[in-house]
Amino acid sequence: MSKELRVHLALVTAGLIYGANYVIAKAVMPDYIRPFGLIALRVFIAGLLFWILQGLFIKEKITHTRDYRKFLVVAVFGAGVNMLAFFQGLNYTSAINASIIMTLVPIIVLIASYFILKERITKLKLGGIILGGMGAILLITSRGISYENTRFIGDVLVILNSIFYGIYLVIVKPLMLKYHPVTVIKWVFTFGFFLVLPFGFSDLFHIPWSNMPLNIWIGIIYVIVGTTFCTYLLNAWALKHTSPSVAGAYVYLQPVFATFIAVVFVSETLDWQQLLFSLLIFAGVYLVSKK
Repeated sequence: MSKELRVHLALVTAGLIYGANYVIAKAVMPDYIRPFGLIALRVFIAGLLFWILQGLFIKEKITHTRDYRKFLVVAVFGAGVNMLAFFQGLNYTSAINASIIMTLVPIIVLIASYFILKERITKLKLGGIILGGMGAILLITSRGISYENTRFIGDVLVILNSIFYGIYLVIVKPLMLKYHPVTVIKWVFTFGFFLVLPFGFSDLFHIPWSNMPLNIWIGIIYVIVGTTFCTYLLNAWALKHTSPSVAGAYVYLQPVFATFIAVVFVSETLDWQQLLFSLLIFAGVYLVSKK
């Protein structure tokens, strides 16, 4: 199997894992674990797994002290604010809405690449940004703009997550080229844990460990090992061998898989407005990604 094919296979697998996460995480939150508590738990355990993996097989040292500051900045975008916003947002909104909004990531990557990497934005790509932005605005405002509307608040938080995750894909690339992906993610999650711990610390003491059914235990393991450890590892390895734009484009798979699971297994509905606004977002992302 060629390296190019392995890169795409890794991104497809990550996309499928993410897609199921929208439904599985909602089953866990908030009845058994509050969103911030789940984040603190997932970052700590996944970070520990990365430390073990890196210590056993990579054994790479950081060559420049200033790189630790870069890891901290990357952690804010990739294992801090984005996770806090996403899980709190997913707790409020539907799995389908959250997965659709996440398809904005390639547009965010393009905008971030323009400002950070000085990549050129063509008229076609600008049109895609406008089209995708219109779709996102219509989607989150379709049920009204109100702080009492929890779905609206959830959608806004998921958009905030998309912005931070899109920037993360851009700013982590130089570190991926300099160090092994496992080394990078290990330090990103280490700094990330200290960023999210103040928010999730008290929630950890309210988890009913003894009263948790088996399916919830499986859901927690899936979120921590699958959605966190495996997907970050797959994306990190893929980013070392491809561009942030290509990695970001695979977010398209998430709403397809998430919608299928949500409709079939948890009886969520996909109405015509969601479908129409989704098509606007997809069309915008297509124009942004088109070469």
